[in-house]
Amino acid sequence: MEPIQSALSKWMRENKNFKEHYQKIKNELLSDPEIVSFLDQHPELSEREIQKGLTKLYEYKTQSKQCSNCTSFAACQNLLQGYTPNLSVVHGEIHLTYEKCHRRLVYEKEQEQQKLVQSLHVPKEILSASMKDLYEDPNRNKAVMEIIKFLKEASKELPSKGLYLYGPFGVGKTYLLGVLANELKKINVSSLIIYMPEFVREIKSSFRDDTTNEKIETFKKADVLMLDDIGAEMQSAWFRDEVLGSVLQYRMMEQLPVFFTSNYSVDQLEEMLAQTKDGIETVKARRITERIRQVSKEISIYTDNKRK
Repeated sequence: MEPIQSALSKWMRENKNFKEHYQKIKNELLSDPEIVSFLDQHPELSEREIQKGLTKLYEYKTQSKQCSNCTSFAACQNLLQGYTPNLSVVHGEIHLTYEKCHRRLVYEKEQEQQKLVQSLHVPKEILSASMKDLYEDPNRNKAVMEIIKFLKEASKELPSKGLYLYGPFGVGKTYLLGVLANELKKINVSSLIIYMPEFVREIKSSFRDDTTNEKIETFKKADVLMLDDIGAEMQSAWFRDEVLGSVLQYRMMEQLPVFFTSNYSVDQLEEMLAQTKDGIETVKARRITERIRQVSKEISIYTDNKRK
């Protein structure tokens, strides 16, 4: 019983100053420049309606308007993250509504665009690669210029050829794919980046749940397909002919671009693809490299190792 009495006594003591405190808040609220301006625009509001709307006026006053008090979307201090309050009068009553602020609109656009970039076992730093982070490098300029040319054409119509970028380990070939993917999403073109060694394992594991054909169809039909580190994987003749060959054949026929990165030139890759446990299969390997040449343009990159 004692705790209840103590709580009640405390409330009574504080309540003695309630009216005074309430009046102080009300005076501050009604002298706020934004509130004064709003009330001046609506002289039809009666004292009674203003009194009824004090809670809404207070909520409006304490919120950040159009990010005025927010440093970022993540740091939004409003009751509804990313929404800015608006006061209006409807049927003689004060109404408070919320609309998306510009930071939220940018955030939602970025989230929507991010969905355009799909990846299979690609490092996070590659997925955040940016054109502005590319520095001048004469040995890589040709590849960069070709990517810029591709992006310019893709903004109007998707080109039928991508690039086959080859060179030593660590020269930034995969990073260029990340840059390309992020620039493509800005023009609403989707892309799929696949790390080839994991791609091979992914296809093998799909036998268990019978999703092989479904996955191959996805790779075939992506707007822009990017195969990273082709030639690094240990692959079977079946994968070469039935998976890689099938994907490249479809994209060649449909005139869909493919981008590749490799440590090997196309001719060197052909030699590797020809080697199987059943012997050397030159014709079948050449069939693959001919398709590669149909869907991409070969460019070498020889520069300093960026990973040192």
